[in-house]
Amino acid sequence: MASGHYYHFINGKFGLLTQIRSNQSHLSTCYRPLMVLMVRNQSYCSSIEVDIQEYLKKAIPVRPPVSVFEPMHYLTFAAPQSKAPTLCIAACELTSGDGSQAMAAAAALHLTHAAIYTHENLPLTDRPRPKPEVPHKFGPNVELLTADGIIPFGLELLARSMDQTQNNPDKILRVIGEITRAVGSQGIVAGLYRELQMDQPDINVDRAIDYVCKKKEGELHACGAACGAILGGGDEEEIEKLRKYGLYVGMIHGMLNGVGKNKEGLMEEKIEKLRILALKELENFDGKKVELISSLCSA
Repeated sequence: MASGHYYHFINGKFGLLTQIRSNQSHLSTCYRPLMVLMVRNQSYCSSIEVDIQEYLKKAIPVRPPVSVFEPMHYLTFAAPQSKAPTLCIAACELTSGDGSQAMAAAAALHLTHAAIYTHENLPLTDRPRPKPEVPHKFGPNVELLTADGIIPFGLELLARSMDQTQNNPDKILRVIGEITRAVGSQGIVAGLYRELQMDQPDINVDRAIDYVCKKKEGELHACGAACGAILGGGDEEEIEKLRKYGLYVGMIHGMLNGVGKNKEGLMEEKIEKLRILALKELENFDGKKVELISSLCSA
């Protein structure tokens, strides 16, 4: 077996190991504990996702005017899951916060993701690149206008979560700024624009994939991790480390499930490098939560 880089979790900290050639039985012994960790970590992430979904169901019930809230409710839950909201809660808990402190931010991140997904999958006939067919319950006019309203609704949820007793208004305002910046012309919008250009003959596809993954999934996940760290009370160094971790995690997911999908042979080496960079950002954090958040950089 070829040598490679792997991480271990000992005494509450991550460390980088170099795995040298070993026989298969030794590797089986080493990786059995890792499989147990992976199952536990998946359960942790799944429980966070369920909590976010329950929060959103309460925040966006189908109520009058039904013509507004029925499509908003439907489109919120029609979008596939993103790891950015989960990362927000996990980062909050890693920096000694309670997950509930970041729930509104996680919901806003999911709503942002849902709005972008809706815009990307409108049933248009003049796309430069065809998109996979997704089910549509409403017409394109309703989906377009509803998606336009979903992001500000998410920011409204955040604003409502301000609580003077928790001394969090400044943190909430900072988080609102983080989300709007991640979505804007230097973030997700830039990635969407570059993706539309990928079929042009003068475009370097390999570099374009890197850029799109960084700006679309990368910026959203970086924002999620940074927002969670802000709300959890992390210091500036912790916030920036988790921001970088989120960026690498988002890029990995973009290469696996986004614009890099179906190009596995080209992506494998890049994904492994990103995974190493991501886990290095967690090396100075202590506690069991490091082990749990680390699972988000897996496929």
